[in-house]
Amino acid sequence: MRWVVLVSAYAILWFLALQILLPIGIKSGEGVVAAESGAGDPGAPHNPQIGLKVLVATVAAAAIWAIFYALVLLKVVDI
Repeated sequence: MRWVVLVSAYAILWFLALQILLPIGIKSGEGVVAAESGAGDPGAPHNPQIGLKVLVATVAAAAIWAIFYALVLLKVVDI
């Protein structure tokens, strides 16, 4: 069961990091000319950089998880 807790902790940390990163650097598409057909929502974000945010969330969650795992190994936190 210990591995289930550790995997779950990583998943929770990853989703938390992603939710924190999603609104950072968002610029509205308002004022940007949409496609030639005129389609597109003016309130949609222009270039949200989702891939970069997923990568940063992965690295941040791994770093925080490593600290958590070290605390488990040192028996500061008992799971």
